[in-house]
Amino acid sequence: MYSKILILNFPSSVAQKALVCQLTKKYDLMFNILSAKISNEKEGYMVLEISSGTKAGFNKGVRFLKDQGVSVSSPEHQIYKDEEICTHCGACTAVCPTEALHIKRPEMEIIFDKKKCSVCELCVITCPSRAMGLFSAEAEEAI
Repeated sequence: MYSKILILNFPSSVAQKALVCQLTKKYDLMFNILSAKISNEKEGYMVLEISSGTKAGFNKGVRFLKDQGVSVSSPEHQIYKDEEICTHCGACTAVCPTEALHIKRPEMEIIFDKKKCSVCELCVITCPSRAMGLFSAEAEEAI
C-alpha cells in the first residue's frame, strides 16, 4: 500500500466541485481528511492522507487533481516533540485536530503519533514550554 500526506489548495473556481470524491470513484484511491478549510466558491485547502495499491495509481489521481487546477504539495516541515522539555501540561492536545497528540492515562503523559499529524502547527503555537517544534522534512530524510 502506497500512502502519502498531501496539501491540496483549491482555487475558488473549483472549490464547489467534488474532486476529492473522484479520487475514489475514478482512481480507486482512499483518502483520510486530516484538516480542511474549504467552502463553496471560495479558495480553500485540505490536508489529506491519500492511499493507493500502487504508486502509479496514486500518481494518476494526483495528476487528475492538478489537471483540474488544484495545487498539490507535500508538507515542507514535520512536527517534533522534545521529550526533554515537555511538561505534559496537555495544552497541545486541546488544539490538535487529528488527535495526533493525546493524553495517556493514568500516567497523564502526552503521546505524539506522527502518523496522525497534519502539520497544522497549532501545537507549536500553543505549547508553553516550546516542546513542540518544526524541522525540515528534507533534513529528516538525510538522517
